Amino acid sequence: MDFNQLFRNRTKNFSIAIIKSLSPLPYSDDLSVIRKQIIRSSTSVAANYRAVSRARSEKEKFAKICIVVEEIDETQFWLELIEELQYLNQEKILDLKNECSELVKVMTSYKFKLSQITI
Repeated sequence: MDFNQLFRNRTKNFSIAIIKSLSPLPYSDDLSVIRKQIIRSSTSVAANYRAVSRARSEKEKFAKICIVVEEIDETQFWLELIEELQYLNQEKILDLKNECSELVKVMTSYKFKLSQITI
């Protein structure tokens, strides 16, 4: 499996893990807002990473990876908030935060690599 396919799957699986982790939580106004935002940002990571691998030019690829980095960073923020508010058990939040942190590192590194090519 190549790098692009590996991270297409990994970002999609991360989005699924976010959705599955938050969906069973009880409804409340504050949690509802956070749930909506983190689901939006995590699925945006997966969708925009797919767009990176289908880009028609290096500039388009760079623009899309910039969105991916922004969205994964936002997802990391929402996970930190969920942890501080203690909405998920510590083990589950740690797993999600670890995967998110790894994705941040990889995507940021990829963005830097692409910036060297396109600029």
